[in-house]
Amino acid sequence: MAVLARRLLEQESVQATLDEIAAAAVELVEGCDAAGILAVRKGRAVTLAARGNMVSESDRLQGELGEGPCFDLARRKDGARVYRIADMTRPQPAWERFAAAARELGVGSMTGVLLYTDNDDFGALNLYASRPGTFGKDIETAGWLLASHAAVALADARTIDQLQHGMETRHAIGQAMGILMERHGLSEDDAFDVMRRISQHHNVKLRDVAQRVRSERTDPA
Repeated sequence: MAVLARRLLEQESVQATLDEIAAAAVELVEGCDAAGILAVRKGRAVTLAARGNMVSESDRLQGELGEGPCFDLARRKDGARVYRIADMTRPQPAWERFAAAARELGVGSMTGVLLYTDNDDFGALNLYASRPGTFGKDIETAGWLLASHAAVALADARTIDQLQHGMETRHAIGQAMGILMERHGLSEDDAFDVMRRISQHHNVKLRDVAQRVRSERTDPA
């Protein structure tokens, strides 16, 4: 745990910290197949970090349906901060639609920690397992440690929109690099260097260069 804490503190950005937290959850918690950090702002669900294929889709479903374990936890008035779903294959009367969709994703059990609440907005760290009965009270220490670091990282970020914008920018640049690599036989480093030089030469943001590559699908030079 001490080594993990140092690892998290060494990260150079909020996004890097959140990504490391999701990765550490899968690495450290026995039976955890996927983990992610979800934020809901003005009814819109945003996946801030994800490790594993089911995370983003689960977040999207909770946001679209407006129901699920994270919404339940955020709406509770008793101060509870942790939820556990031992067996997702069993009926979940409070959110039947999400439970049915989660089963289709292969979720057998879930657990999570509420990071913050602000009126109807909230954030949560969620852990997923394909097998029922994976998460017990013994994971609480790791869960609370990870959640504490996530909560501090989010408190340092100015807005959730800022984080989402950064994620979208990174995704756009990655797609544009892939296009250049495929079209011109470039390495990943060379593709990024081409985009960086164009950005500097024309005094435009790297994100705008990426968008041009993606939309025109021609050599931006």
